[in-house]
Amino acid sequence: MPDSPFERQLQQYGPNSQHEPCSLAAATDYCQRLTKSHYENFTVASWLLPRELRPHFAHVYAYCRWSDDLADEVDDDARSLQLLSWWRSELDACYRGQTWHPVFVALAETIRQFEIPIEPLADLLTAFEQDQRVKRYATHDQLLTYCNHSANPVGRLVLYLGRSYCAETVELSDSICTGLQLANFWQDVARDFAIGRIYLPEADRQKFGVTQEMLSSRVAAPPLRQLLQFEVERAERYLHAGRPLIDQITPQLRLDVELFLAGGLAICQAIRRQNFDVLKSRPTIGKWRKLQLLLGCLTRRTFSRGSRQSIAATQEALH
Repeated sequence: MPDSPFERQLQQYGPNSQHEPCSLAAATDYCQRLTKSHYENFTVASWLLPRELRPHFAHVYAYCRWSDDLADEVDDDARSLQLLSWWRSELDACYRGQTWHPVFVALAETIRQFEIPIEPLADLLTAFEQDQRVKRYATHDQLLTYCNHSANPVGRLVLYLGRSYCAETVELSDSICTGLQLANFWQDVARDFAIGRIYLPEADRQKFGVTQEMLSSRVAAPPLRQLLQFEVERAERYLHAGRPLIDQITPQLRLDVELFLAGGLAICQAIRRQNFDVLKSRPTIGKWRKLQLLLGCLTRRTFSRGSRQSIAATQEALH
């Protein structure tokens, strides 16, 4: 018998299962249940999203969730690569109009409605495949190439769903997503090291005198703290550089994007509050802080909208 929830999913819907294709309604229901069971903030995120977009975000999230689980919930790199190859063949079949897995039955409708090309979805698989083969990065530029396949495609998918995809918004979205990815890396230095992955670039580690022995310690040595400060400040610059995106996308998604941006900056601040010691405990954002971020973003959006309406009304009265 499978001994994990994902192994049970694989038994039911994996490459060796024999189930029949389901209807779009059943597939959407599957994606929404999967999303709610994995994404603790989905209820809040759903509330912030326009009702008509909620199922499509669930379809995309379910695709990302399955991709991530094929990479990280399978305790063997070779088997993970085989499964990711099967998942990629399912994606290719989806673009040929052949769907069988419930995620692709649902995703096909989202792809059709929002005219999403295959590249961002395929790029995500490239990153997950890379995770099985590459455990170290020599330079920051190599890490950026990884982010271009792992985090940035997610932002581009959101732009397609918001019908806000253009060269300018892609550049800003990439900056936010890269900043978020880097902030997550620095938050999870200890967790990643425990599974054999080091995302701190070798060139930066040498520059600050950080050894692998320091990463295996329970308390961060001063050189590691200095390196983390350097990397966190760089992640913050990416996040701040992408902020103009908020006013360039559809108004329906501005609050969500602002909240994700604030969340990335809050992770950086949480690392700073621990004096850049990410080994002793994982820096996290508490529920109260998340609520503060939500209320802050809501307030800014409300007053911003109110100010613009007021200015517009004044101008109309003067004319």
